[in-house]
Amino acid sequence: MLRNEERLTVSPYAQLYDILVPEDHILRKINTLVDFSFVYDEIKKNYTVDFGRKAADPVYMLKLLLLKILNPLSDRDLCERARYDISFKYFLGIAPEDPIVDDSLLSKFRRQRLKDTNILDLLIKKTLDIAIENHIPLGNTIIVDATHTLSRFQWLSPIETLRKQSSLLRKACYRVNESIKDTFPSKNTSNDIQDELDYTVALIQSIMKNESLQLIPDVKEKINLAQEMIDDYEEHMNIATSSDPDAKIGHKSADTSFHGYKNHLAMTENGLVTGLVVTSGEKADGKYLCDLIEQSRTNGVEVKAIIGDTAYSGKDNLEKCSKEDILLYARLNSTISKGFRKKEDEFYFNKDAGMYVCPEGHMAYKKARSLQKNSIKNEKLIFFFDVEKCKCCPLEGICHKIGTKSKTYTLTIKSNLHQEQLDFENSDAFREKSRMRYRIEQKNSELKNRYGLKKSMSNGLFGMTIQSASTVFIANMRKIIREIDKKGA
Repeated sequence: MLRNEERLTVSPYAQLYDILVPEDHILRKINTLVDFSFVYDEIKKNYTVDFGRKAADPVYMLKLLLLKILNPLSDRDLCERARYDISFKYFLGIAPEDPIVDDSLLSKFRRQRLKDTNILDLLIKKTLDIAIENHIPLGNTIIVDATHTLSRFQWLSPIETLRKQSSLLRKACYRVNESIKDTFPSKNTSNDIQDELDYTVALIQSIMKNESLQLIPDVKEKINLAQEMIDDYEEHMNIATSSDPDAKIGHKSADTSFHGYKNHLAMTENGLVTGLVVTSGEKADGKYLCDLIEQSRTNGVEVKAIIGDTAYSGKDNLEKCSKEDILLYARLNSTISKGFRKKEDEFYFNKDAGMYVCPEGHMAYKKARSLQKNSIKNEKLIFFFDVEKCKCCPLEGICHKIGTKSKTYTLTIKSNLHQEQLDFENSDAFREKSRMRYRIEQKNSELKNRYGLKKSMSNGLFGMTIQSASTVFIANMRKIIREIDKKGA
C-alpha cells in the first residue's frame, strides 16, 4: 500500500544534521534544489492504494539508488553505510536514529516499482527544469555521441564470473592471513554452474565463521559482491540461458569489440545532458539522432545546431536537419565524400570529352546511368572502357582483372543533400564549431569513470536504463550546483 504523505520527523537528535552536514554538502544542495514529489505521480500505478502493508516510501527508495551512483557499492554495503552515515540519512529524509530498509527491497523496487515507468525522461527533465529556473543557459546547440557500457558478465560465462569473484574473495582473505586457505572448501573443478554456486556459498560460509575476517572492509565488500551475484543469478537466470541475454556484441573499431550496452547521449555545450536512449551494444549510433532531438526539445532546448561524428551524417539525418533548418556539424562518411579508391587507383575526368580516362591514358567510349528504382542509395554513373586495350595494358591484373569480359569505372553521383553537406564541411564555420565535439568525450569519461557507467550494475536492458538515468541525474545536478556556485561567488 502506498501513502503519499508528508512525514514530520520529530527527533531529539535532529539538530545533528545542522552540525554534521555542512551547507555546502552535495546531498544537502540536491535536497534543497529538487522536489522529488514527481516520483509519486509516475510510479503510483505500480502500487496498491487501499490494501496491503504500507510500502517503503518510493522517494526514499529512489534516493537510495541515487546514493548508489554517488558511492558505487553493493546494495548490502550501501544500506550498511546508510545506517551510520549521517549525510545519507539526511538525504533520505529520516531521523538520525531511524533504521534503514533491508537491502533486498532495493532489488524489488527496481524490478517491480520502476517497471513501465518513464523515470529516465522524468529525471533528465527535472534537472533541466532546475537549470532553467536558476537561469543556467541551455543554448540551441546539442552535442551527440554514444558510449558503451560493459555487461556485468563481460565476455565471461556465469561460471567463469563466479570463479573470478571467488578468486578475488580468497585473495582478499590471504592478504590478511595466508594460512586461512587450509580452512576453505576444495575448489570446484567441474564445469557445472550449480557446483560453482554451491562452492561459492560454502566459501562465504567458511569465511563468515571467522569473526576477525568479517571486520576487514575489503573482505566484507567482496563477500557482499559475491552474495549479490549469487542472488542475482538465482533470481533472474535460467541455467540454460546466457548470463545477460539483453547485452549484445558491439564494435568500437574493426579490431575491437565489447559485450554490453550503448548509451546514446545529447548534451548542451556547457555539459548538461538533454537526451538519453539506452540500447543493446550492437545498435548503430546515427539511428537515434531523431529521438535525441525530440527529447532535447521536450526538455527545453531549441535545437538549431547539432555536433556529432560521422555516424550521424546518414541520409535520413541530413534530410531531417535540412527540413527543420538545423545545422548538422557531422562529416560525411569518406565512402561518400571520397569514394572507396586509393589515390593510385584514381581515374581522371576529361572535361572537354565528358569522359573518364584511365591511369594509362585510355578514354572511356561510353557512359550510362544506373537504374535503381525505389532505392535510397545515390544514383551511379558507369563509364565503359575497351577491354581489348586493357588486355595489352601494363596494368592488366591490377587495374583490370584478367579474364573478365568488360572494364567499367563507376562514379557515385552525390545527391544535392550530400553535396550541400560537403560544401558545408569545407567552411570555416564548420571547422570552428566541430572543435567542440571533444566536450562530449569528456562527459562520457566522467559518466564512466566517476559514476560507474563503465560497467552495468545489474543484468538486463531495464536495469541498465535505471542505472543510466540515475547516473545522468547525478551528473546533471552536480553540474548545475557548480554553475550556481559560480554565480554566487
